[in-house]
Amino acid sequence: MAWLLLVLAGLFEVGWAIGLKYTEGFTRPLPTAATLAAMAISVGLLGVAMKSLPVGTAYAVWVGVGAVGTAILGIVLFGESASMGRLASLGLIVAGIVGLKLASAS
Repeated sequence: MAWLLLVLAGLFEVGWAIGLKYTEGFTRPLPTAATLAAMAISVGLLGVAMKSLPVGTAYAVWVGVGAVGTAILGIVLFGESASMGRLASLGLIVAGIVGLKLASAS
């Protein structure tokens, strides 16, 4: 259950990271409210997951899911670079997340 919560926390991190783009410097009320809500949910879920997961593992996976998801949505939504080097680097992050899961006792 902790791993599911951790992945959900990472997905909400993607939501708030992308949401920051739409707030336009926190000048748009609805995107700002949604972004702040996603931040709170993300950190809350991370905190619950950390009850039973090692802090280093949980934080690294949370950041990794957020980074990969945000980069992929940046490519899809904002036309950011999808170079082979960038995609390979994202693949390495995913490999690290999988490795942390496999190495975890929980």
